[in-house]
Amino acid sequence: MNLAIRFLTAGLLCVGLTSAGTARARAGSAPSPASLAELAPSAAVEALGVLSRSFDERAAMDLVVYMDQFWRNAGNAGYNASIDRIRARLRQSGFADRRGGPATAAGPLTWIEEYGRAQGWDYTVGTLTLLGGEHGKDEVLLSREQQRVALCINSFSTPTGGIEAPIVDVRQGADADFANLDVKGAVVLGDGSIGRLWQAAVVQRGAIGVMSPAMAAYVRPGPDAADASRPRSEWDVLQWGSIPYDEARHAFGFKATPKATAVIRDRLKAGPARVKVEIASTFTPGPVRTLAAEIPGIVKSEERILLAAHVQEPGANDNSSGCATLVELARALNDAVRSGKLAKPGRTITFLWLDEIRGSRQWITDHPAEAKQVRYMFSLDMTGEDPTKTGGPFLIEKVPDPTAVWERPSDPHTEWGGGRYKAETLKGTLLNDLFLAICQRHARGTGWMVKTNPYEGGSDHSVFLGQGVPSLLAWHFPDWFYHTSLDRPDKTSPAEMKHAGASIAATAWFLASASDVDARAVVRLIESAASARLALEQQQGARLVANAEDRAAAEARENQVRAAWTKWYGEALNETLALPPSSASVRLQRDVETALRKWTDASKAK
Repeated sequence: MNLAIRFLTAGLLCVGLTSAGTARARAGSAPSPASLAELAPSAAVEALGVLSRSFDERAAMDLVVYMDQFWRNAGNAGYNASIDRIRARLRQSGFADRRGGPATAAGPLTWIEEYGRAQGWDYTVGTLTLLGGEHGKDEVLLSREQQRVALCINSFSTPTGGIEAPIVDVRQGADADFANLDVKGAVVLGDGSIGRLWQAAVVQRGAIGVMSPAMAAYVRPGPDAADASRPRSEWDVLQWGSIPYDEARHAFGFKATPKATAVIRDRLKAGPARVKVEIASTFTPGPVRTLAAEIPGIVKSEERILLAAHVQEPGANDNSSGCATLVELARALNDAVRSGKLAKPGRTITFLWLDEIRGSRQWITDHPAEAKQVRYMFSLDMTGEDPTKTGGPFLIEKVPDPTAVWERPSDPHTEWGGGRYKAETLKGTLLNDLFLAICQRHARGTGWMVKTNPYEGGSDHSVFLGQGVPSLLAWHFPDWFYHTSLDRPDKTSPAEMKHAGASIAATAWFLASASDVDARAVVRLIESAASARLALEQQQGARLVANAEDRAAAEARENQVRAAWTKWYGEALNETLALPPSSASVRLQRDVETALRKWTDASKAK
């Protein structure tokens, strides 16, 4: 029986409640002491300085600009070109090609893995023109040149010269909105999601294509506050989307700007209208590629710290910035180790550039032995956003803790919104507070804003969490231009990539290399964070109970919350025993045992 179980009584174990998360205005500040940065282990702080100085902001931004030119779908030319560009940078930085056989401890290696088969969709022409528009002139409303990502993924080409068809407005696209309308052979405009509109108009009623201006409520037409005050009918922004691959129908979809939608609807007020659609798209079926790289560990090389960034999607911030941050932190780490500025890691550090979710699942399937030895995982997604232009601060989406189960005033969800997470599946970890402490230490004097949010899911960290690996997401949100035509390099910050990259790299190296002394420093850090959380929950819990209509039920809930935190931090403290790649010393074991006793005593006293 481990030490956490020895010192936790059965009465402190939480029950399996669930709670649906809701969107909030902003992610909150971490409920940790103001001095948490002071408790960052000295070895991690030293690594932070080395890696921050070595991180190449210009090279990171160059990669963002390069990748931004492509609509990157797994298997297409832009996705593969991005993989090749990153691989070339790794080679230039001293990562050697692995040519068959397993990775060795000889040095840093990089290689490409292939699996499955993707459609490889892309397009060069995607234009929708309103015929006989204002003053009888044809008006191009949507095009690759104007909005870049208006055409939906999986849209098929039109015949040479395009196709003309009536445009029919079904408003919300409910069954009642289709009543008495003949949409067969027409292009259908509707406000609902493009997927539902596709099913209702194309599959069920024979339309040749659909268009929708649907977008999230937080999207803005520009980075200035004045932009949001413009009439919505003038907004020239859209959120890109996809339709099902349908070889039989050869149909298409467009995501429309509010401005284009308003023009069409104004035209329809005068009577029937027609549009011309011209599409040149390609499907290049082929394998999906994952780029891998490793800096081998010298103590427990079979154990891994894994970092991943997804390549697909057309944005600069999502996720060219994540890919660029990862390649430059990998280069900085390798350079620091090779030059002797940092010791060789005790555990292997693995880097993956992949197709989101699918690539992580495939890596786990293809590498079952390695997957079982992943100790910690970081997902890098939208790490380069300029907060002044996108509205989103840097966020640490925590490994699920009790805030993923019970909503807390101190820990609001982002606009992404929380899901349903069961209390009985929570497992305490040192990762959240350690990474936050290192980020806060780096933020001092830099102006970098660091916040946290409860677990929400949606990227590669969710896949590794499903395997029992403590995994977190480094990202920015809310992003006014998330999945939109305005996610371009002008809203990416090289400094933000450096801040995130150096902090992630320092944490990964520390997790791979911590000494016994380092682990004891983490024990002190976790003790402090646990005490701060207990005090916070006592304070906000009392307010919640006082303001509740059913105080008995509220008090019962607060008891469950406190019990969950007691268990969670007990497990986090216990985890420090396995932090050093070498075995834990007697002194470390005693430190953990003492910390656990103090923690459970304090929890019972509350």
